Amino acid sequence: MYQVGLSSCGFSLTEDNFKRLAESGIAAIEISMPSDQYAQINYQEILEFSKRYQVGLWSYHLPFSPFRVIDISSPSKEIREHSVELYTELIGKATDIGIDKFIVHPSGEPIEESARAERMKHSIETLDRLAEIAHRHGAIVAVEDLPRSCLGRTAAEIRELISANDKLRVCFDTNHLLVDTNLNFMTQLSDKIVTVHVSDYDFVDEKHWLPGEGSVDWSELLATLRAINYRGPFLYEISLKPLKTLPRSHDLTFADFARNADEIFTGKPLTRIC
Repeated sequence: MYQVGLSSCGFSLTEDNFKRLAESGIAAIEISMPSDQYAQINYQEILEFSKRYQVGLWSYHLPFSPFRVIDISSPSKEIREHSVELYTELIGKATDIGIDKFIVHPSGEPIEESARAERMKHSIETLDRLAEIAHRHGAIVAVEDLPRSCLGRTAAEIRELISANDKLRVCFDTNHLLVDTNLNFMTQLSDKIVTVHVSDYDFVDEKHWLPGEGSVDWSELLATLRAINYRGPFLYEISLKPLKTLPRSHDLTFADFARNADEIFTGKPLTRIC
């Protein structure tokens, strides 16, 4: 069985939340938040909470918006350089408290097909630099698959992107693939996937629903993760707040994620949160 992890995209990194994570059986978190909040992170406080409640600091999602300011594939050299400078600063701060995996989006969007080759070139060049920056801090960069017109929307594109540097690895998001399949993605990149973002969707667009609310075959996905020898946590990237695309009557709780993971791991019917 995998440890259960949770992205902080849906909650604040307070001591009370670390306590509730631990009580609910959530063993690891990924630090992730709106871009304008990264400057306010108290790294030493987070490390203290992590140690106190034994909730591991598994990974760190580098900010990716607004695209007019942050985009490693941008045609603008100024935007690319700003992105590298920002990421370098954040990698340094986060590795100081022991985080060693950094999730990066290979592009913003939208991207016209006529501009795709140029944007791939810029992204590959920037990813090469980021891989070396992370390596100097004893860390790795994991490139995330993305939906729609973004770069990295297929296993083949991710393979091309990470060819920039053999130190690069992959973050597999289970609700982003629209022109490829989860099964093919996992199989083709089995040796490079070091972390996952778990959520469900309808195969039409990303939704970040709780598993069981969409169309993903979780039994097949779990079996494939095991077959490729994935060793990281089963890390959910889902907001606690009700979503406009799938309203719920109340916020999700940390315990809801722990129960959902247990149901997936044991092959039980998945509880639908109304």
